[in-house]
Amino acid sequence: MKRRVLLKLSGEALAGEKHTGFDEPTVTKVAKQVKTLVDQGIEVGIVIGGGNFWRGRSSENIDRTKADQIGMLATVMNCIYVSEIFRSQGMMTAVLTPFPCGEFHKRIFPKTVQTNIFQHNMVVFFAGGTGHPYFSTDTATVLRAIEIEADEILLAKAVDGVYDSDPKTNPDAKKFDEISIQEVIEKDLKVVDMTASILCKENKMPMLVFGLNEENSIVNAANGKINGTRVTV
Repeated sequence: MKRRVLLKLSGEALAGEKHTGFDEPTVTKVAKQVKTLVDQGIEVGIVIGGGNFWRGRSSENIDRTKADQIGMLATVMNCIYVSEIFRSQGMMTAVLTPFPCGEFHKRIFPKTVQTNIFQHNMVVFFAGGTGHPYFSTDTATVLRAIEIEADEILLAKAVDGVYDSDPKTNPDAKKFDEISIQEVIEKDLKVVDMTASILCKENKMPMLVFGLNEENSIVNAANGKINGTRVTV
């Protein structure tokens, strides 16, 4: 049976040094790495955050439900753009959403993903989060990984692993080479949000957390050469 991974990409990371919108050289580097995985026979699903366009929770002037809906649409834009860059690198792709969203996507049906999309060596983008407010793209990542029966989640972040405190504010923060999801929950380490952490624990879904900007970090993580943190179940 082929290996199958769910790759979570940070929207902010895809924006590069601009911190907003898209940085095409950064996205192209990601595409080339995923192409390597596809050529190795690894099946790849992708969830992308929307933070390069919208971080609705920072606004107190917009209803939470509406803010989350804007965030869902931001992830759709991201997936369409990144999907096209992937196609320019020779990959076939599909963009799926959990809700009707025009004619440029298909609805999410997990069994269809496994039988029709992966069997045709396509990379599938899961846009639109869970389709419901109050749930983050972290939760959507774990949910889609469980639904497609992924072997593990590859969590590509701006930070190069899991730390005992925020390395941006604490220069003495300690990075874990390996940590259990139970410890992540107990210590509230915010690798992913609490809902996503509990989903990982209950469904025994491991995660590899690493820095997106490191050279060949996605390929290395998928092949067990992780320089970040292995989150075990």
